[in-house]
Amino acid sequence: MLKSFAEIHDRVKGAGRRRLAVIGAAHPHTLQAVSQAYGAGLVDALLFGPAEEIRSAAKKAGVDISPFEVRDVTGDAEIAAAAVTAVRNGEAAMLMKGSVATGAALKAVLDKEKGLRSGKLLSHIACLEVPGHDRLIWVTDGGMNIRPDQPTKAEILSNAVNALRRLGYERPNVAVLAAVEEVNPDMPETLDAAALAQMGERGQFGACEVDGPLALDLAVDAEAARVKGVTSPVAGKADIFLVPDIHAGNIFAKGLIYLGGAKVGGMVAGAAVPIVLLSRADTTETKLNSIALCTAVAG
Repeated sequence: MLKSFAEIHDRVKGAGRRRLAVIGAAHPHTLQAVSQAYGAGLVDALLFGPAEEIRSAAKKAGVDISPFEVRDVTGDAEIAAAAVTAVRNGEAAMLMKGSVATGAALKAVLDKEKGLRSGKLLSHIACLEVPGHDRLIWVTDGGMNIRPDQPTKAEILSNAVNALRRLGYERPNVAVLAAVEEVNPDMPETLDAAALAQMGERGQFGACEVDGPLALDLAVDAEAARVKGVTSPVAGKADIFLVPDIHAGNIFAKGLIYLGGAKVGGMVAGAAVPIVLLSRADTTETKLNSIALCTAVAG
């Protein structure tokens, strides 16, 4: 069980730098995060984009990019394709979206012939360090899959469990969230949750505990489960929070960030390599946390 981003940073320090391919590096916050990750010994970087714009962004950010290789490419599609090709060729172990459009980055990743497909669904995992909570929480999928059906949720769950195992979790606890903790035919997400819990019990996700449907209070508070008379191996100690849809995940995570003061990092799982896929508006700290997370998952 990890309790903070500091533990993730400590986990990858001293393990040697992994090379990061940055799609569209002409963005000050992105360059600041990459520079800080380099200074911490986490990564080296290949910077893709218009060279003059990258140098201008570096100057604006007060960042020395001389340790990095800059590859002069123009056009979002061309920048994304060049960075993905570098990863495919083994020149980089991770991918990060910078200033290019998300659609262009994902199109290059998902290209059937030249992309980074692994045969798995791509899904987003947000990691949050919430003040006062005893562990990091992992919310999925609040960033990519809009209204996943039950088989898609199973793939999302599997991606998250596999990522946490690479981070040292021997048996992650998964709460399949719903508004209530009882199966209700009028609430399809509760039926999905019950099916996923049964799949977990049968070992279809490997070593993990899966329970659902669980309301959020039960997932984070064992006393709430006791009061409601619910016996669950996950209650009060959930690591992974599998949300019903992108709306619930996005609102849940942003509520913790903007109202609860949570620190955050995120990644896309399911591709051949971990991907840092964030908003251009995200802070340098969030980008740095995400780089550290991907570095740790890359192993």
